[in-house]
Amino acid sequence: MRMKYFIGFILWAIVFTSGVWAQESQALLTLEESIKIAMERSLTIHSAVEGVAGSEYRHKEAITNFLPLWTGQYTLGRYNTPVFVGPIPIAIPIAIPGITAITSRDVYSFNTTINQPVFTGGFNLANYHSAKLGVSLSKASVETAKRDLILQVRVGYFTILRAEKYLDVAEQQVKQFQAQLEVTKAFFEAEKVSMNDVLQAKVSLANAVQSMAKAANDVATAKASFNVLLRREITTPFELVDLLAYKAFPLSYEQSLEEALRLRPEIKAAQINIDQARENVKIARSGFFPTISLAGNYNRSSDWWTLEKGIQIDRWAVQASATFTLWNWGNTVFKVGENKVKVNQAEDSKNQLIDSITLEVRDAYLNVLLAEKNISTAETAIEEAEENLRMFEERYKYQVATQTDVIIAVTFLAQARTNYYGALSDFNIAKAQLERAMGRMYP
Repeated sequence: MRMKYFIGFILWAIVFTSGVWAQESQALLTLEESIKIAMERSLTIHSAVEGVAGSEYRHKEAITNFLPLWTGQYTLGRYNTPVFVGPIPIAIPIAIPGITAITSRDVYSFNTTINQPVFTGGFNLANYHSAKLGVSLSKASVETAKRDLILQVRVGYFTILRAEKYLDVAEQQVKQFQAQLEVTKAFFEAEKVSMNDVLQAKVSLANAVQSMAKAANDVATAKASFNVLLRREITTPFELVDLLAYKAFPLSYEQSLEEALRLRPEIKAAQINIDQARENVKIARSGFFPTISLAGNYNRSSDWWTLEKGIQIDRWAVQASATFTLWNWGNTVFKVGENKVKVNQAEDSKNQLIDSITLEVRDAYLNVLLAEKNISTAETAIEEAEENLRMFEERYKYQVATQTDVIIAVTFLAQARTNYYGALSDFNIAKAQLERAMGRMYP
């Protein structure tokens, strides 16, 4: 009797929960809509896009290194005796012919300089190219993040559909065991079977109800995870458009690999890393060359803080300068050597990445082929399991088959259906993973 109430309670809870979902479910999401929501709300994408903005600022900063630098300085000096102003303000106690005396001990001075780099040994040019490559690298990171997110959405989408199909199978199994229990009870009342058959049917039904409850919980868990992925309220109700279907993948492995090596943003990023490393070698080599610059300077000194009254001294100068590093104990040589090593490391990383992508495409392609075979096998198994159940149910009615035979047949059919939906979802997930390995966006 307790078993009857327990089963009834579980069934009521599942039906009630399903009814609440049905009432609350207003949003019917397609895969495309789900991807759009995820892309708009993803913090990973936002961070990657911000990285592009940061790289663009660094690029603009590198441009400024080619432009003249303008500086200004205003100073106040106080001396212990009146100051005499010539080329340089000096404090001396006697008058000198040709030098004007400022009667105050305070000297105000304004100085401004414009410095234009002419040649930096290739430092500024290499730094500019490296910053420009950094923008491309950031954009490649955005593309990689988008593809990863789309794959997560596709996998989450098909995971929910698979969980819902498993729940459908569990509900069908409960209904079949309920029908079998009614038949067994009728046979028991007609004294055609023993009480053991009735108890066996009840236990089978109870197990099926528990499996159905777990399947319903799996659906709720998968939907909660999907809401988190889309950055929505975790309890937001929704339904998905059923896309669980089989459509053969049209490309061969060789074609898939060729597309992956051509489209994968990670490979593009690896090449950019190599190019940046080469620019860093040029930056290090700039230390072997002199730096040449032009400078213009203007200076005004006065005993008045506005520089417009009293005694005023104006000077200007233009100069060109070349700066050489005569000896730095091999510092530049070591920097060049270090950066050459980093070029080799970047090239090795790219080759390793290509090997990894090749394996990734191969694994994904084989998983697609495996899922295709499993779909075909599972379809056949369902047909055979349905026929097997039909025969045993008929035989049981005529008492030429046992209760155990029927229970096993129901279980086999449920397993066959589960295997079919599992293979179908595995195929769609494997296809999504293959397309991600190929560097494709969706669709």
